[in-house]
Amino acid sequence: MTTQKTFVIVGAGLAGSKAAEALRTEAFDGRVVLIGEEAERPYDRPPLSKDYLQGKVDKEKIYVHPEKWYAEHDVELRLESRVTGIDLVAHQLIAQNDERIDYDKLLVTTGSSPRVLSVPGSDLDGVLYLRGIQDCEAIKSAFASAKRVAIIGAGWIGLETAAAARAAGVDATVIEMAKLPLLGVLGRELAEIYAALHREHGVELRMEVEVAEIVVADHRASGIRLADGSCIDADVVIVGVGITPNVELAEAAGLTVDNGIVVNEYLASSDPDVFAAGDVANAFYPSLGRSLRLEHWSAALNQGPAAAANMVGRNAAYDHVPYFFSDQYDMGMEYWGNVEAGSYDQVIFRGDVATREFIAFWLRKGQVVAAMNVNVWDVGDAITALIRSGGQVDTARLADPDVSLDALHGRFPAEAK
Repeated sequence: MTTQKTFVIVGAGLAGSKAAEALRTEAFDGRVVLIGEEAERPYDRPPLSKDYLQGKVDKEKIYVHPEKWYAEHDVELRLESRVTGIDLVAHQLIAQNDERIDYDKLLVTTGSSPRVLSVPGSDLDGVLYLRGIQDCEAIKSAFASAKRVAIIGAGWIGLETAAAARAAGVDATVIEMAKLPLLGVLGRELAEIYAALHREHGVELRMEVEVAEIVVADHRASGIRLADGSCIDADVVIVGVGITPNVELAEAAGLTVDNGIVVNEYLASSDPDVFAAGDVANAFYPSLGRSLRLEHWSAALNQGPAAAANMVGRNAAYDHVPYFFSDQYDMGMEYWGNVEAGSYDQVIFRGDVATREFIAFWLRKGQVVAAMNVNVWDVGDAITALIRSGGQVDTARLADPDVSLDALHGRFPAEAK
């Protein structure tokens, strides 16, 4: 008689819930246990800084599955449950109250947590972060009564929150140490476009400044004092200075950790029976020839099912082209590929930058390594094919909207001079 296998997923977010779904799709008929610390069943996080924060969608729309889905698919969903340890030798999880949960395969999708601001006053009431549903609800409530909000950090969360504040009629000031918003992510050319976008919508950008302390009045945050001594008044302060992967369990268990749980192209960790996906996974991408830890919705969406397939022995490499999206005011965008500021040679624009309907391409040694379509849609397949081709491109043709993107795939071999 064959003993039923047990696959356990620690982390009940998008990656974990989509992995549980994929296990059933892959016809795994064993026990599936999905464990999460939050009280809410798995939900999507992008709406928390976009449509749900702005009240454009109902709460029910942000959940990954309907409530009854888990019972219907025989997935044991354990909410408000904390895992305190992993015993790799015994193939067991240690849960709260010292409960032991056996596993045959384990998937870690513990995600990430907001980086905490460490300045005087950062623990005051009225200092908010945005990561979970409760955080989003607190910010929505604050927008309903606040006249002024100060946002520390000009990354995606900071800028999307600023856009939501302006949509709610709240004055917004964004404070950032860098010269431009999103500079480290997009580079100067696109960062300048985002800076102009927010200024046009009334956001005050305070760039190249450092926060010295959160100012207090009546035991609540009432503003920010900068290192130069100037003050910014605010009814609420929102902090968005990045996130850090939740690797504590993996690290304590002895798994290899380096900016996340290190996994190969099959999303397997240094222990062959333990996999990782989503924000917490530092995964090897064969087409890029290097590892990346991506804090993107698409990574969680796609890595969870890929890990599930490999848990059941499919031996399928994960090699999606990285992708994320952002909507701010009337400017929607999709970003494909991966390039760090300073690691590209030039940016080529196709379309009308002035009206914000364009595609931007980042090139390195004549090859497209990343692209962003702004208010131009249904070009993702052509863009990803162009990135995957690895060929050198004719920049004049790349910039010409009359030339089909499909015509540019591998037009010049990579070895051409």
